[in-house]
Amino acid sequence: MKQYIDLIEKTLDEYIPVKYPEEIYESMRYSVLAGGKRLRPTICLETCKIFGGNIEDALPIACAIEMLHVQSLIHDDLPCMDNDDYRRGKLSNHKAFSESTAVLAGDALISYAIQTVIEKSKNLSSDKILKLIELYTKAAGVEGIIGGQVVDIQSEGKKIDGEALEYIHTHKTADMFRFAFKAGGVVAGVSEDILNILDELGLKLGFAFQICDDILDETSTFEEMGKTLGKDEAEEKSTYTRIYGLKNAECKVNCLLDECYDILNKHNIKSEVIENIIASVKRKAKV
Repeated sequence: MKQYIDLIEKTLDEYIPVKYPEEIYESMRYSVLAGGKRLRPTICLETCKIFGGNIEDALPIACAIEMLHVQSLIHDDLPCMDNDDYRRGKLSNHKAFSESTAVLAGDALISYAIQTVIEKSKNLSSDKILKLIELYTKAAGVEGIIGGQVVDIQSEGKKIDGEALEYIHTHKTADMFRFAFKAGGVVAGVSEDILNILDELGLKLGFAFQICDDILDETSTFEEMGKTLGKDEAEEKSTYTRIYGLKNAECKVNCLLDECYDILNKHNIKSEVIENIIASVKRKAKV
């Protein structure tokens, strides 16, 4: 895992140089290089490796996934969204720079990520690049994280049902995990049947990850999470813990993660890295 993280950090640093106009590149780099678990790009690289692909070939799309994830965090922290002053233990982008720069940095990362895939994927066929672009635009758009964020904002202060909550968690969070698994599979050249299996794995792991985040918002500390906690309850956001309670949330996480293990075992997918990620989420979700 550490080897993947070090490689991702080094490559992201290389992919985003500082040039004119300097402020926008510095703003992009500020958030992209602020640390974090790098789970999504790690999943992409590991999936590529599992199925016999070349990790170097998967690096551009793995870094693009992280850029897309980071832009969603930059925009999520804006005053018009969640209005959070901290992210990953540092000032949020709009606090370190300005609100207008943060908006533009997020916008820039959306296009810069896909530009990176097109320019840096020298060893991939045009068919694979086109498929990666398709996965990217769907995850990034109204059928992905934007749709999830819209329903999340609309649901603040309202009583919603489980179906609406599932929509939020699926598209705001799980879609990026699905993207990461499937992108690694595409680079490795797996079949459509395998892509469907990876999609299911990403959906369950991503859903569990978001519920775990809901739990940690109520039980963790700023030092552990690097962001303001308790905001979900204060802003009456629709979370799994708010609707079902902490213990039921923990139970749901465990069920989803057990299903992840079942998928790995059923299809003989061997990966210590993926298993450790699953175990880490399960461990953090304990209440």
